[in-house]
Amino acid sequence: MWELLYIVFVLFLFIIGLSVFLHFVPVGLWISALAAGVNINIFTLIGMRLRRVPPSKIVLPLIKANKAGLPLAVNQLEAHYLAGGNVDRVVDALIAAQRAQIPLAFERAAAIDLAGRDVLEAVQMSVNPKVIETPFVSAVAKNGIELKVKARVTVRTNIDRLVGGAGEATVIARVGEGIVTSVGSSEDHKNVLENPDHISKTVLTKGLDAGTAFEILSIDIADVDVGRNIGAELLTDQAEAEKRIAQAKAEERRAMAVAREQEMKALTQEMQARVVEANAEVPKALAQALRDGNLGVMDYYGMRNIIADTDMREGLAQAALVTDGRTQPPAPAAGPAKKEQ
Repeated sequence: MWELLYIVFVLFLFIIGLSVFLHFVPVGLWISALAAGVNINIFTLIGMRLRRVPPSKIVLPLIKANKAGLPLAVNQLEAHYLAGGNVDRVVDALIAAQRAQIPLAFERAAAIDLAGRDVLEAVQMSVNPKVIETPFVSAVAKNGIELKVKARVTVRTNIDRLVGGAGEATVIARVGEGIVTSVGSSEDHKNVLENPDHISKTVLTKGLDAGTAFEILSIDIADVDVGRNIGAELLTDQAEAEKRIAQAKAEERRAMAVAREQEMKALTQEMQARVVEANAEVPKALAQALRDGNLGVMDYYGMRNIIADTDMREGLAQAALVTDGRTQPPAPAAGPAKKEQ
């Protein structure tokens, strides 16, 4: 009984030991590498396990590179993996570049990959150019007509400027700027509609791919649509604004006139009140002059007779003018004045 338990225990320990050994010693990968002609030490694979580097991430790309004739070392691939790069993607890009006869070193490919760009896609775009379609770009000719232009830009990756070079958004923005400049310099929008290739030629001569990760091969105008009459709308808006300004100024003058009228009415009422107040003081002054002896009774009646005589003469003169038809009848006097005897 004890012997059976001992045998089971030994078998259990053997299985555990074998599992641990196979985990730290990838014998299958080592045999595959030897069969592919890649000379790699078994202790190197164990060291990868200890450095927490999956040996398959290094050995399989290394076998692929060796079969393609690329002189790559284990330390190069392992260092790139530890730096956060995609080893398999870099090796595929190097193989594609070699087949297309594009000079690409491992260091540059690794730098492109670590910069966050897809190095394999960059190599493929160098072989097969990519077409970038811009959105509709709105531009206005000198006659005020808006044109909406869509272009197709054929670009090829410039691997030498891929690290640090601008991307597709910059190319689209520069092409849009060139379209706006080209259309804006045209005297008439009909010229652009008749010869849209002038836009392509003008934009291509500006060197829009400077500082970018691409080389512009061609710019083709895909569509040109006529938009609004921007010039007429601007003139209409300007006229409307001037009309509002004139209305505001007229309203300001009217308000000032109303205020002036109210001020004059208030001043007139004040003067009338003063006249009434002064007329009210006249009888008092006459009475005081009579009491003080400065004015005699006969002098007072003589002044009243003169006033009444003057009023009568003015009335006769107005009546004579009315009879001759030279004037309108005068307004009635405020109060009849009797001639004192």
